[in-house]
Amino acid sequence: MRGAASTAALLLLCGALGGCGHEDSTPTGLRLQREDLVLVARALRQAEGPVARELAAAKAVWPLIARGLPADPSAVAGPVRGAAAAAAALPLPALFSEQTAAQLTGPGFNIVGLYRGYQGLSLRGWQQIAAAIEQVQHGTPKAARFAHENVALYIESVYDGHFGLAQVGKKLTDGFRKLKGPASFGGSLTGAEVAALAANYSEANDRLQPHVEAKLGS
Repeated sequence: MRGAASTAALLLLCGALGGCGHEDSTPTGLRLQREDLVLVARALRQAEGPVARELAAAKAVWPLIARGLPADPSAVAGPVRGAAAAAAALPLPALFSEQTAAQLTGPGFNIVGLYRGYQGLSLRGWQQIAAAIEQVQHGTPKAARFAHENVALYIESVYDGHFGLAQVGKKLTDGFRKLKGPASFGGSLTGAEVAALAANYSEANDRLQPHVEAKLGS
């Protein structure tokens, strides 16, 4: 698990910085980068429905927990469980698996890192927030206090995951342009398709508001 977590963290960092994928500027290398970007775009299209459902669940409860769990979390328990269930249903396409993702080239690699970070951070974050609420409601006083003091870690991970997701569209657009746009893709990936994906995987659509303000020890 530690190795997988480290790889996911590296992919997320590379995706954010846009600099870890192997890039070969030879004609063969550029062709491979374009092929990888097409495959990544298709996988992102297939994930749009589950991502939209997780986003809806997250946005419904986020303003209630962005500053930390309320002293009595009863009102947020159900919505948090709903968000956890939606996160558990997020797909991790085979192309995005740890082993396969490491073989991707160019912009596609960086985009996969962002999506993997979102999927992993959201799943873990919502599950642990739900577990913290369970401890606050039904655990011992010591367990409830510990849960309240540490839940900020998981609230922040949910925020960070969605922040990464919100960068996917820009990375896709930038990668498409870098690889010379519609003329070089021969219809396998169109400007309209990229624009539609960029709108769904965007800051306007995916960022959680307000900014996370939960504090450890609160």
